[in-house]
Amino acid sequence: MSHHHNDEFRLHTPEFDKLNKKLDRRNFLTKTTLGLGAAAIGSLLGAEKLFGSSPKAASENPANFEQEILKALPHIAPKAKRVVYLFMSGGPSQFETFDYKPKLISLAGQNLPDSVRKGQRLTGMSANQSALPMVPSFYKFNQYGKSGTWVSELMPHTAKVVDDLCVIKSINSEAINHDPAITFLQTGNQLPGRPSIGSWVSYGLGSDNQNLPAFIVLVSKNGSKDQPLYARLWGNGFLPSRHQGVQFRSGKDPVLFLNNPEGYDGADRKEMLEYLARLNQLQNEPYGDPEVDTRIAQYEMAYRMQTSVPEVMDTKDEPDEVFDLYGPDSRDSGTYAANCLLARKLLEKDVKFVQLYHQGWDNHGSLPKGIAHQCKTTDQATAALIMDLKRRGMLDDTLVVWGGEFGRTVYSQGKLSADDYGRDHHPRCFTMWMAGAGVKPGISYGETDDFSYNIVKDPVHVHDFQATLMHLLGVDHERLTYKFQGRRFRLTDVHGNIVKDILT
Repeated sequence: MSHHHNDEFRLHTPEFDKLNKKLDRRNFLTKTTLGLGAAAIGSLLGAEKLFGSSPKAASENPANFEQEILKALPHIAPKAKRVVYLFMSGGPSQFETFDYKPKLISLAGQNLPDSVRKGQRLTGMSANQSALPMVPSFYKFNQYGKSGTWVSELMPHTAKVVDDLCVIKSINSEAINHDPAITFLQTGNQLPGRPSIGSWVSYGLGSDNQNLPAFIVLVSKNGSKDQPLYARLWGNGFLPSRHQGVQFRSGKDPVLFLNNPEGYDGADRKEMLEYLARLNQLQNEPYGDPEVDTRIAQYEMAYRMQTSVPEVMDTKDEPDEVFDLYGPDSRDSGTYAANCLLARKLLEKDVKFVQLYHQGWDNHGSLPKGIAHQCKTTDQATAALIMDLKRRGMLDDTLVVWGGEFGRTVYSQGKLSADDYGRDHHPRCFTMWMAGAGVKPGISYGETDDFSYNIVKDPVHVHDFQATLMHLLGVDHERLTYKFQGRRFRLTDVHGNIVKDILT
């Protein structure tokens, strides 16, 4: 349609008229499940018996309570304005990172005692082993900082910032395999289809930057793809789709389908979006579908992101000392180190929730070699992010989280030697750490037995971790709900207690 046609012509085409027809009698009878029968039985029974309340009471209790729920947020004064979650996909071994178990040295090669295992579930990869020989870490540990926190020699950079960390050694989960375990940590349920943590945060708290999404995801290109990642891990589930995580990638198209098509200069982009919004609005008026509103908002956000994304992705103005801080990989877009640096830039722009995924921690065999590579790839940049946020005055109101979906077993899977062994999945106790806004710095919380097989003090379930994260953002995890298929859902389902002992 040419530019000289006026608005009057544009909005009175047959297509527009059809959309603007709203709900006529034929559509009403077609779309109403019970049609006239519902109206007839209503007149016989009366409104109170049919709907359970008088018409007045029903009008005072609308079906959609979401706006009332959101108006109450934040429920308490937030300590954290934003979150960066460093997800180590595959399950880092606590034995080679933070949970020091020196007694295992004298027990090397011995079978895991039945009194410790207590008949607990094994994966199919270990269930057929005739023995479960225990193995100590190949790597040495030392205490660091004023806190005296034990850290493996594989993490010399993290060791420098331990006085800023709250190391939690008693995280536990029921999920023993990767897909349900990572889905559980990210969505609060082992089955797919629920909203991710970042989506709940976006839904509840919205955005502090109208030119960037509230929830952004970065996936390392230099993490070995031992276990797959799925977009549903940062999906919106049953929440409106504008709350899904937006993945930023390396390369010329950091956000897919954001740039204008080839051969299109974009001169009339704004005008096109305005008319598209009006078209969507015409469709929305008769049907009231919230996804139409979402689509309008997403087109508008995409238009603003065409300017904001290239700006935030450009790191060429960062001084050399910043690249030196994060390590040589930080100059290579898409690596874990570069993503840590990019995360800091996004946090500076007040993006509410930034999630980094780094794959490659699933060390069933040749663990000493594999975990050494993983730590070398991630250690410096992780510590640099803490130091960078702190020196910019941002750590006080930014929550940093590090961890995977479960830990590893004390016994070796497959062949065993002092310098070559593997460890299977172990969800009953594993280590994560938190740092920054509202979290006590320089402490270790929770204890495991001498085999890091069972928790002996201060267990922290995955739902407890999720409840605590939401609390730091000012959200009561029991009150932030969304009604779907007749039931009110929340991130923590019907579980979760705030871990008050780790809070300032």
